[in-house]
Amino acid sequence: MFTRNWPRHMLCLSLSLPLGSALACGPDFPMRLLDNRGQSLAELPEGNFNVEINRLGHAIAGLKNVTAATNIPGDGYGDAPDYAGQRNTAEQAGLTPEQQALVQQLRSLTDARQVEEQGASLPAEHMFYLAGAVAFNAGDHGLATEYFQKVLALPADQRALRSTWAAYSLGRALFAMSSEAGAGPDLLAQSRKAFEQTRQLSIDGFSDPLELGVASLGEEARVARTAGDWDSAIELYATQNLHGSAVGYSSLKLLMADLMTMSDDRLAVLLKGKAVQQLVTASLISRLGWSFGDQPPNEQKLIKLLQNSTRGSLDNADRLAAMNYQQGDYASAKAFLEQAGDGGLAWWLRAKLALRDGDKSAAAAAYAKAAQAFPQNESWGERRTPDWDYETVQPKCRVDGESAILALQRGDYLQAFDQLYRSQNIYWYDAAAVAERVLTLDELKQYVDTQVPAPPPLSQQDRDNYVPLPVAANLRNLLGRRLLREGRYDEAPAYFDSVDLQNKAKAYGQLRQEADAAWWPTKRAAALFNAASTARQWGMDILGYEMAPDYATFGGNYSLESRELKVGPLVAEDEVLRQQASAAQPDERYHYRYVATALASRAADNLPHTSQAFAAVLCAAAGWNTSVEEERAFYQRYVKEGPYVDWAENFGHQCPYPDFENASKRYVTQATDATRSMLRPYKKPVQVGAIVAITATALLLISRRRRRAR
Repeated sequence: MFTRNWPRHMLCLSLSLPLGSALACGPDFPMRLLDNRGQSLAELPEGNFNVEINRLGHAIAGLKNVTAATNIPGDGYGDAPDYAGQRNTAEQAGLTPEQQALVQQLRSLTDARQVEEQGASLPAEHMFYLAGAVAFNAGDHGLATEYFQKVLALPADQRALRSTWAAYSLGRALFAMSSEAGAGPDLLAQSRKAFEQTRQLSIDGFSDPLELGVASLGEEARVARTAGDWDSAIELYATQNLHGSAVGYSSLKLLMADLMTMSDDRLAVLLKGKAVQQLVTASLISRLGWSFGDQPPNEQKLIKLLQNSTRGSLDNADRLAAMNYQQGDYASAKAFLEQAGDGGLAWWLRAKLALRDGDKSAAAAAYAKAAQAFPQNESWGERRTPDWDYETVQPKCRVDGESAILALQRGDYLQAFDQLYRSQNIYWYDAAAVAERVLTLDELKQYVDTQVPAPPPLSQQDRDNYVPLPVAANLRNLLGRRLLREGRYDEAPAYFDSVDLQNKAKAYGQLRQEADAAWWPTKRAAALFNAASTARQWGMDILGYEMAPDYATFGGNYSLESRELKVGPLVAEDEVLRQQASAAQPDERYHYRYVATALASRAADNLPHTSQAFAAVLCAAAGWNTSVEEERAFYQRYVKEGPYVDWAENFGHQCPYPDFENASKRYVTQATDATRSMLRPYKKPVQVGAIVAITATALLLISRRRRRAR
């Protein structure tokens, strides 16, 4: 299910080269439906081959699915599963130690007659089966057949352990005999009956530790294909896959590979079969065999032959419609949909075709029916978009997500958010964008209060192990941050998911409220600066936007490219206005750093310029990594207005905490200091004048006292 754009990852290898600019490497991100709304509505994601072939098989009542113990694939390095080891282990079950040793010895023989003679002490079913197995391994399929039939001829209570083994091996022996010179034409039919008997014996409760009942489906499918019965072979492999065997899945992929290499004449004949049509359609809509978006070379030929073979067909109509839609043949897709019934895929395609015709009302109605028709848990697995984003395709969620695009366009913002939010992690980025940029704060709060109760908090062990938060907790955190950003300080803390964040949010809100209420300038400055420091240190957690521009969803470590939102066929003017009104102030990455520096600047405004606190506040703000321009502006303000401090040489990097207490005293001393500074050039005349004035005052007082005494 992978599509184009592998060069994006290849470019990451060139980052160390002096190319001037290169594409940054990082993790892959989920697809965003709202990023390119027209594309999201137009495309039909590729299906899942395993899901599609499950529709072709029919579960057999009473036949147990395979278990993980026997459904072991190869390790990917050329080592096949150890079926012989599994067989040897199962073969020892129910035997005494002496019998186990004897069985192991008989397995090493090459003459079936010797096995019969030396194994006479074993139960008959064991002895006959071992003799047949040795004959089979020696290439004497006729003799092997005789021994396996002897097992099956025993009374039922005497062959409880080896009945399924004998029937399965009999089918294999008969199939091997069918290719030998002079073999009769009915051997293939006999082989198929033996495999059918294997399944029935397994259903009837005869021992089947190797799960040969399910394995017989694949063996019979091989016989059917050899006989030219491709439809039966496909159905049998699909049923084997439905019962949990990886062999069925891989065998159907191999059948498709064979079909891709056939001549047109041979393909045209086979495509008359219903099962062959269904298999080819399943492969095409799943893009089986595509590599990084490159279509297999013979696929177009196969598509044309399939289209010619299915003209007027009523079978598999929804899948045929999907295949034609993906190929851009919308007229054929519409024709098939007339006979496609009321399945989820059919209504999904009807919605897309209605959009192509410009009928958004019909599209919305079709989307609603598609969402009802798709099972909640149906999943098509992961796919890659052309931009290399990944998408977990759950059709019901995808249909709801596309319907949300139309809801946004017509102004049903809460409905759109709800449809996106229900996808949980799949379209969380889209839901978050609507929550913090399109819904009003009161709309979002009302939704959360009524429909999103707080989930149980994660344990410290979960947090230490990076267990992701539930989506509900993410949404509540988003609301808490938005409440803080919009000045609703008392309401915000309760929505954060941890006590730690609640305390930080509460502290920030209290500092902002203290600053607003303080009447004494230095008290106001202290509250503003401490709020600024809190915003700078914990801003991502308590103030950051979930999506642009801060991307708190990534902890601020990554950012995504975003398209400029413009009014258009799928974007209403009201949504644009809402998004503009809720944009970050300023609309810069890590916007909360700018909030912090703005608060620090206000703190400096409330401090005496001659105080250490004034210099320390500017120093701290200069080091908060907003921009070079802001850092330079804070330093220039200090140089122009602030006092000399001996730590100024490391301005913005090594800053003491502001001394707000002494700053209050500077309101008095600042005035006298200014007078002293003004009079310093006239120091001696002022001193003489002061002495004369004091002397004159003293003489005047003495004179007055003498007068009173007289």
